[in-house]
Parts: sequence; C-alpha cells; structure tokens
Amino acid sequence: MFEWCYIHLVIQVEDALVDRAAANSEMVQGTLDMLILRTLITGPAHGHTIAHVIEHTSENVLAVEQGSLYPALHRLEHRGWVTSEWGVSENNRKAKFYKLTATGRKQLTAETDRWRAVTGAIARILGESS
Repeated sequence: MFEWCYIHLVIQVEDALVDRAAANSEMVQGTLDMLILRTLITGPAHGHTIAHVIEHTSENVLAVEQGSLYPALHRLEHRGWVTSEWGVSENNRKAKFYKLTATGRKQLTAETDRWRAVTGAIARILGESS
C-alpha cells in the first residue's frame, strides 16, 4: 500500500500562478508514487527528469518538490518497485538513475486500476458521466 505523499500544486488563473499548497494540496494516498512509476515506464531516469516529466505532462498543474520526490524514490526502491544505479546525466554530472522493476510494473497496474475506480466513483458523486 502507498503512503501519504504531498504534491505541490500550481494552478494557473488568468496568467497568474496561484500557489495552492497552503490550501490543502494533499493528493490522494499514493498519487506521487503512482506518477513516478508511470514516468519510469518509458525507461530509467534521474530525479530531476522524473519531476520535469510529471510537471510537463500535467501541463504544469503538478509541481513535484524535491522534499517529496526523493523520499518517495527511496521508499519505492526499498519496496523493490524501482532499482537505482549511478550514472552520468545529460549535463555530464553524476546522478542516480531509477528504473522500474517487474514488481513495480505490476504495482503500477494495480494502483492505476485503483485510481480509475476511485476517480470514477468521485465523478459519479459529482454528477459527471463516465
């Protein structure tokens, strides 16, 4: 089971960025872990790239803070869902690269299914059709 993770949310409103972190920006349990696993489906990546992909793919709605990202990566590694090894980044700097394991791939499938069930239920409660 995933643990509570917080993702710093940034919402763009009329060309102004409104910081929503102080206004209860906590995400559903395990969301950051699921997003990291999904990002690694395309191949190994280091922390900065993982955060950038999440931010870019979410069209800058989600901003992943280092204080949340690296503890999540260590937790995923401890659970055997990712592995890591040192390498050289595109900036020619030493960086730790994370890779999705077979167990992590299975966990991603399970958590994605759970996410879809939860968001579908919420949509029904809000009166949105699925």
